[in-house]
Amino acid sequence: MIRQFLIILLVSLACSTHAAPGAHGPNGEHLDAPASTGSAANAQPTIEASTEAFELVGTLAADELSVMVDRYVTNEPVLNGTLEVEFNGTRAQGKLHADYGDYSFTDEKLLKALRQPGNHALVFTLITGNESDLIEGTLNVAPHGHADGLGALWQARWPWIVLLATLILVAAAWGVRRCYLQKKNGGQTC
Repeated sequence: MIRQFLIILLVSLACSTHAAPGAHGPNGEHLDAPASTGSAANAQPTIEASTEAFELVGTLAADELSVMVDRYVTNEPVLNGTLEVEFNGTRAQGKLHADYGDYSFTDEKLLKALRQPGNHALVFTLITGNESDLIEGTLNVAPHGHADGLGALWQARWPWIVLLATLILVAAAWGVRRCYLQKKNGGQTC
């Protein structure tokens, strides 16, 4: 009976430790964080900007800055133009992916600068047919403000408390079992 209780106790403790406070999910999100009301809480850095004629939305991914440009009034994608971005003296030309409807910026110098935490003022130059426009926007890159890996686990107190409680329970169960076996074999009482 005690053995079954201990097995159930140890299995339940082992199953609950994966969702510990400070633990991370498969995409790096905090499992103890309050549920977000939208997908923006765990999203990549984005930029939104518009002028009277055009609007753009961009996303900074690990390997590119992806920017979609639409006409402001009709929301029609702009797929027949050229798009350049300038940031801190670095200029890069976007490559059009017509199948996705976005312009991709893969210049390593630009991406390295944009990955730094902070607010980055970007200036886009769009040329399409007889039209051209300067579109200014700000890309906000949040700092990576939490510990990854085992660092957060070592800093948390509760795993150590659970481990100590488990060790005490195992020692108590061992003592009870030893006492029971001594009584059964006719030895001294505990």
